[in-house]
Amino acid sequence: MIGRVIVLLLLVVVLAAGGIVWFDFLNIIDAKAVLSPLYRFIGREGRSQPKTTPDEFLNLDAERLAVRLEALDLRNMEMDTQQRDIDSQKGMIEQMAQELEERQKALDERENSLRAQASDAENRDRNIEDNARILNGMPPERAVGIMSAMDDQDVIDVLRKTEEIARAEGTSSIVSYWLSLMEPGRAAELQRKMAGRPQSL
Repeated sequence: MIGRVIVLLLLVVVLAAGGIVWFDFLNIIDAKAVLSPLYRFIGREGRSQPKTTPDEFLNLDAERLAVRLEALDLRNMEMDTQQRDIDSQKGMIEQMAQELEERQKALDERENSLRAQASDAENRDRNIEDNARILNGMPPERAVGIMSAMDDQDVIDVLRKTEEIARAEGTSSIVSYWLSLMEPGRAAELQRKMAGRPQSL
């Protein structure tokens, strides 16, 4: 009878020890913390659970959550840094776009100015040709009287255009006759300027 009791007690102790080890393996309990009274009984210091408040509990989910929250904070910091870089690059791109737009406007204005100058030159050349034809159709004395009131450059342009028309039409030029009817001083000045300036002027 006594032997059976001893065997049963040993079986209970073995089962209890096995349960403690199993629960410790499953992280349900801390075996050293549970057995701390026994450690103290035999003269050794046992491990105790950290003190917590009544509303606080320790588990792996909380630790995982803390790690995830820290990772989210780091990711938010990286995103903020990337956003600042994007905003800086956006500002630089907008500034470059504005500079390009201003350059394009300057080029457009330059092109319009050149077109206007070309149009003015064409209109002037057309007007000079019209004046040359009109004067060529007048009596020479009257044409010379009109040219006497014109500026030297305008007269030179008309004389050159008259010669150009005569060459194009294969006729003789009346320019020399006009010069002979002008005052000698004015005729000499016009011939000097015509000889001293290039044809394009």
